[in-house]
Amino acid sequence: MESLTPKRDAFTVLSYNIHKGFSARYRRFVLPDIREALRAIDADIVLLQEVQGKHHKSRLKKFAHADLPQTEFIAESKWPHYMYGKNAVYGSAHHGNALLSNFPFKMVENINVSLSQRASRSILHAIIDYEPTVELHVICIHLGLFRAERDYQLITLSKRIEAHVPSHAPLIIAGDFNDWRRGAFNYMEKELELKEVYKVLEGKHAKTYPASRPTLEVDRIYYRGLKLLSGEIFNESYWKKLSDHLPLHAKFAIE
Repeated sequence: MESLTPKRDAFTVLSYNIHKGFSARYRRFVLPDIREALRAIDADIVLLQEVQGKHHKSRLKKFAHADLPQTEFIAESKWPHYMYGKNAVYGSAHHGNALLSNFPFKMVENINVSLSQRASRSILHAIIDYEPTVELHVICIHLGLFRAERDYQLITLSKRIEAHVPSHAPLIIAGDFNDWRRGAFNYMEKELELKEVYKVLEGKHAKTYPASRPTLEVDRIYYRGLKLLSGEIFNESYWKKLSDHLPLHAKFAIE
């Protein structure tokens, strides 16, 4: 018997480092503005980096939702499925990666990829029930600042994919790669056989950092087992007043 659930034509993805809800150099707390901007884009799946799960309340006394974790505040009444993965812990506060989705999660796991306790990192891996017969693997990632960290984290990522992502399954890996020397790109393309959205569309990666005058190509959306329909970087002046990164957006269809 055929499924009565109609097939979806396409879905959209957005990746964004929100800098803990602050503008560049922590000058202003802009999380409410970030939330409204993300809601206006209305992506089906949102991958966020540097999301605070618990913060120092003294900095946010004027914020009406200061007691609410940032993931919940952003997702509230908009994305029914969301998950936060803690990685960086400092004092009584911590931040990490987050996934927001219009589609239900079948599984979510936060995997520690830290090379040392001084530089905590993790990857957030979800299996999304996109359609009754399609499981979409989505991995939100924020790599380390140093080459040795990134190399270790990419090897760990590769082992994770080999063990838990079937070769035929559609896969998206997006986030902040801190890869200004492009070493991660070679690994992602050659070892994991992934394509990068803006490399495919424009022949080069999108410049996303710093948001005020982007010169570094650190944010990426990689994929395989999917048909790329479009891609966009939101670089209007409005976005430059929010986080210190610019967000990336892509539209896909299942092959």
